Order: sequence, then structure tokens, then C-alpha cells
Amino acid sequence: MLKISLLSICMSFLIFAGCKSKEVSKMSAKPNIIFIMTDDMGYADLGCYGQTKIKTPNLDKMAAEGIRFTNHYAGSTVCMPSRASLLTGYDQGHASVRGNPLWTESGQPVNLKPGELTVASELKRAGYKTAVIGKWGLSEGNSKLNMPAEHGFDYFLGYKTHGDAHHYYWDTLYRNNEPYVLEGNDFKTKKGKYTHDIFVNEALHYIEKEKDNPFYLYLALTIPHLELTVPQESKEPYMNLGWPKRKMNTKGHYKNDEEGNTTYAGMISRMDRDLGVLFEKLKEFGIDDHTIVFFTSDNGPEFEKKDRFFNSNGALRGGKRELYEGGIRVPLIVRYPSKIKPGAVSEHISAFWDFLPTACQLAGVEPSRKDINGISFVPELFGQSTEQKKHHYLYWEFNERQGPIQAIRKDDWKLVYRLEGEPELYNLATDLGETNNLAQKEPAQLNVMLNILKNARTEHSQFPLTTRELAIKRRANSKK
Repeated sequence: MLKISLLSICMSFLIFAGCKSKEVSKMSAKPNIIFIMTDDMGYADLGCYGQTKIKTPNLDKMAAEGIRFTNHYAGSTVCMPSRASLLTGYDQGHASVRGNPLWTESGQPVNLKPGELTVASELKRAGYKTAVIGKWGLSEGNSKLNMPAEHGFDYFLGYKTHGDAHHYYWDTLYRNNEPYVLEGNDFKTKKGKYTHDIFVNEALHYIEKEKDNPFYLYLALTIPHLELTVPQESKEPYMNLGWPKRKMNTKGHYKNDEEGNTTYAGMISRMDRDLGVLFEKLKEFGIDDHTIVFFTSDNGPEFEKKDRFFNSNGALRGGKRELYEGGIRVPLIVRYPSKIKPGAVSEHISAFWDFLPTACQLAGVEPSRKDINGISFVPELFGQSTEQKKHHYLYWEFNERQGPIQAIRKDDWKLVYRLEGEPELYNLATDLGETNNLAQKEPAQLNVMLNILKNARTEHSQFPLTTRELAIKRRANSKK
């Protein structure tokens, strides 16, 4: 009997040790990485960032279970260059894409360089499966070049160009390099399948398919970018609340629903609902504790730039197509159970170009290029703030009808500089709304910022710091 008891104890110990070994092995392996980006959502459009009218319980819960950043910035104030900075690790002074398609020097779109390295390229090198679902928007024009497969993504389903992504009932997406036709979809009459729903369902299928492999999923949702439209069921919770009506243009490029406020709220809440399903699926598949999820927006809001019924940017000034805080400061929530302290709030100053080195560090590899502008914020994620490296400055530029405009943030100081006009200097610690220009009162600090500005960018033939009017004249003269 004693021999049997000893044998049983030994067997139990071996089983326990084996299970523990597998558990430790799983926890020390590469985490799954999901990066969720919404489109044109304001800094304060979520409850956890101060929103009071739109309900976002699942993202609020994500913040309560993870870390919420208060000083995180988009790559740009419009979508295409912002996404390029996110994927490549370069700021707008060094990125290959620095503007939307129509605002280049030649008038022709500039995409990523052929074969240009991205987060996906780096993670594939680390053994990850990689996918982008939703809005790619970095293969503009008629060419099939610069599709996601050329930049490290194993799988793609979504919009090839950002113009197509303006319509939620668009009839042709792309699956990898080939058109994926949605039979019955008509964006003019808003009939067929709501593309947001397609992307969420595809993301759930992808996660289930790859749950046994380390994977990187870039889920680039288009809510709540104009056009404003959403199935009626998502508007119902916001009907009959006594909200003011906001009439929308329904006949132009954007086929908006007739009333804007209930539609905008319904779009964000639908997204929040669907992400709640995604979070539950991570638990159902048994990979929740081994998956790090990022959530952010590609730039500031457009719908709320003038009519601030939802106060989408809180105290921030401006919105999309501006380099004030409202155009570039965006929410960032990161959740990683057992690794990130629940309910943490970080004031660390970070930007989209930090994601590539952050993902690399999580995956256990060094970035292939040493000249990127990004700095990993993994130490900040894991509560090791004393070990977190900081940026000397952050830089942006923007050159459409309003441009050229440049902006620098260094610590609490912010410079907004126009080619034609007086420099604007703000102290964000005391003036978050950028209302008090201190350029005249703080000449020494202004000189510090202007000196940084001189060396903050490399020249780019397609994105010179000249007004668009001059660029148009040059193009006209070159054709004579």
C-alpha cells in the first residue's frame, strides 16, 4: 500500500509539474497582438475619457481592466499619413507618406515605398501570423502595388483605398490582392451588408482560426468617419431623448442619414458593442490572458469640429485637419490581463510611431531599422515608468488648403508654426485648450522650439513646405 501511495504521489507531482510547465511556457511565449483603430473618433468620445451622452461600456471596461493614456498622439491629423506612421515607425518629418492622395506636389498619390517595412513585416520575422481587416488606404490609385501582402500581411480583407472607405455599403472590397464583390450592396441607396459588420465578423473568424499561433491583427474600423450611417437598431437607444436635431446633407459625396446626432452616437455604440463580443471571444478561445489589445483613433473628429453637442474633444482645441490638440491627441487604451495593472492611467507622451518598436519588444525582436523615430513604451505598459525612455520632442506637419502647418511638442510646450503667420506657443500644463499664445512672453522657450523645428524633418519632393496654391501654379507651368 505504501508503494502504491508513493507512486500515486509521484504521478500527481509529475502531472502537476507538467501542467505548470505548460502554463509557464504559454505565459512566457510571444503574446497575440490586436491593434484596433477607429476612424475620426474624438479624444473624449468614450465614457472613460469624459463622454456623457454616448454609451461605451465595453471600452470603458477595457480601460478599467487595463491602462489608459492621456498624452497619446496620432501620426497625423488625416488618415493616410497617420496610418503610415503607425505601421512604419516614422514621424511626419521622415515618413514616406506625409499627406492624403490629392495633396502631393505632383497631384499623384504617394503610397508606401515598394516593400517598405511595417509592424507586420517585423512580426512575421518573429514568427507571427499577420492580418489587416478593414481600411488599408495605403494603395491609392489604380495600381495593385503596395497592397498589404507587400508589407508583411499574410491576410487582408477590406477597403483598398480611403475613398472607398467613405461608404459603409460599398460593393467591392479586397480579399488579399483580388476584388471581393458584395452582391446586392449599393452605397447610394444604403442597401446590402453594412461593411463594419463584415469586418468584425471576419476578425472573430480570424482570431478563432489562429488562436493556437501567435498572431498580429490590425483591425482598422471605419466608424465613425463620414458618411454617417448606421442600421436603425443602433439608433434606437438614442431616440426620444430630447436631443437637438442635426440635419445632414444626404445628397453629396457622403450618403449620410438624415439626422446626425443619433446616427453618430449609434455608430460608436455599435462599435463598442461589437468589440465587447470580440473581448468575450478571447476568453472563450482561452487566449485572453495571452493577448494584448490596443485601442485608438487615427486622428481627431470631423463631425464635431463646429457643432460640439457631444463635446467629442473635451477641453481640446480643434479637430481633424488641424494640428491643435483636438486634431492629433487621441485615446489609447491597452489591456493585457495579468501583465498590465488594472485601472492604470499614464501621462507618458507617446505617438503612433512608437507602436512598431513596442510591438517588436513584446515579440522579443529588435526593429530592423535603427533610424525610426519611435520609442517602445513597453516599460510604461508594465508599470516600470522609471525605466521608460522619453522623446526629446514629437513632430507633425500638415499641408492641405490650410497648410503648410508644423507642430512640435516638447515636454509641456507646444509650438504651432505656419509658413505665413505668427508662431503660436502654448504651455499644455496650464492651457490644454491652447488659448493663450505665449510666443511674445516666452522668447527663450520659443527659440528652443524654433531651433528644434529647423532639424525636425527631411526633405520630400512630393511634400515640400509650400502652400498648395504655389504647388498648383507650378504644376500648371510645368505643362506649358
